[in-house]
Amino acid sequence: MNILFTGANGFLGKNVIPNISKDYKVYSLDLSNADFLFNISNQIPDFEDCEFDVVFHAAGKAHSIPKTLEEKNVFFDINEKGTKNLCAALEKSKLPSAFIFISTVAVYGLEFGELIHENSPLNGRTPYAQSKINAEFFLKDWCEKNKVKLIILRPSLISGLNPPGNLGDMIKGIKSGKYLNIGKGNAQKSVFYANDFAYIINNISAINDGVYNVCDSHHPTFYELSEKISFLLGKSKPFSIPLFIAKLLALVGDLMGSNAPINSLKLSKITNSLTFSNEKIKKELGWEPSDVINNFKV
Repeated sequence: MNILFTGANGFLGKNVIPNISKDYKVYSLDLSNADFLFNISNQIPDFEDCEFDVVFHAAGKAHSIPKTLEEKNVFFDINEKGTKNLCAALEKSKLPSAFIFISTVAVYGLEFGELIHENSPLNGRTPYAQSKINAEFFLKDWCEKNKVKLIILRPSLISGLNPPGNLGDMIKGIKSGKYLNIGKGNAQKSVFYANDFAYIINNISAINDGVYNVCDSHHPTFYELSEKISFLLGKSKPFSIPLFIAKLLALVGDLMGSNAPINSLKLSKITNSLTFSNEKIKKELGWEPSDVINNFKV
């Protein structure tokens, strides 16, 4: 089986490709150090008569908050237009039998909630969420028209070696001794182990067209995550500050603006659970995703 993996030099590529390259021929696409060197935000790739059975489209823009219109547009250029350019390139050769699109749970636009399912409204309003929603709708039409199986995966936080985003920030904070838990750190967050994408690829024939949340079933708490990270780094467990003190600091942060280290919005995200249901993909594959805490890497 030939697989085209976009965004091959990113976090997912570094964690997933080593786990599938021994069984499949993997072609990489990225801006550098790849089989195909293209910027899909403004280029239509030339695949030189290569044929792919599966496309794993992980290239995308994430993990930043845009401050200008130009920065907002980058999300749409990469996540939406880049997807369209990729499909335009695929139309010039033999079409793949399956297309796996890495979307995000951010499309739901929720800051808290428990076991949110795939049929929940797509209320994401950030450029990241909206660009992924637009790409999802485009791919549904394109894959239906071209008779390509479409599997949209909406991962939660993703763990693996050197994770980006909030998990990466937590690791850096614990390394530097600047991370603090709020109260008992009981808020739960859904997390997915990056290596499990390899399992999904290996079993792609057993998955029907559709949209799937992907996360583990444990939904670890902030305390569990910080305790595991501290252990792996050989650091002491982070201190905890009482919730009422955190609320007072958040009120001060509200007066300081969005750059404050803590404000009421940030505190709400830290102290409220946000979990997603993985029952659909578990049932589809008869599979239990890896427990993130047991497999955590830094």
